[in-house]
Amino acid sequence: MEERIDYLVRWLQDKVEEAGADGALVGISGGIDSAVVSYLVKKAFPDQSLGVLLPINKKMEEQTDALAVVEGADLDYIGINLTDAYETTYKAVKGQIEEKGDWKDDKSQLGGANLKARLRMSTLYAVGNNYNYLVVGTDNAAEDYTGYFTKYGDGGVDLVPLINLRKEEVREMAGALDVPSSIIEKKPSAELWEGQTDEDELGMSYDTIDAYLRGEKINPEDEKKLKDRHEQTAHKRQIPAGPEEYRGD
Repeated sequence: MEERIDYLVRWLQDKVEEAGADGALVGISGGIDSAVVSYLVKKAFPDQSLGVLLPINKKMEEQTDALAVVEGADLDYIGINLTDAYETTYKAVKGQIEEKGDWKDDKSQLGGANLKARLRMSTLYAVGNNYNYLVVGTDNAAEDYTGYFTKYGDGGVDLVPLINLRKEEVREMAGALDVPSSIIEKKPSAELWEGQTDEDELGMSYDTIDAYLRGEKINPEDEKKLKDRHEQTAHKRQIPAGPEEYRGD
């Protein structure tokens, strides 16, 4: 694992150099994936790295896990509270759709959650532009395969160092990096809404997904669910689709 960490650190350094950037930043949620990326970014760029905390409907001081990450990694950071920006945007969208009589309450929870993710990513790029830093994402192999990320939200990044790591490998890497145990052991959650957990949303455990990604046999029902989800989310892993060039008859 130490060799794998060194490999990812060198890869981050090479990619930033290729892009002509000065360093890298990461949005920190307080979850294990963003924690691992935070530690990797700090190792790769000791003096040109930044963590960004982006709470919505929470105070900065309530981001205890995220603050523990920046302290543990000794990572420079800034906090930007996006509550007002989110509420203003969401209210404007809802108001205009309601005027047309087209508002769908059953779509509102997920729509609001995705808006949060996209607002956060827009903010990260605004910060990155100021510093000439690349934006480093936190998606792992399980999330990539299942499409468990917001298109142009947490999926809209420059680099994804964990993309080939199963969740179990992310945990192992977190241990090797000395990420706080409270973060390693907490239930994975994108914090899309109060009480939300990744495994509830996915309908199965990360252990099951990891087993499938290792090529092991799993419950046929879970296997079908995973394959269906992979196919349905293919558009998230591709550049925007366009038609073949028109050449006439």
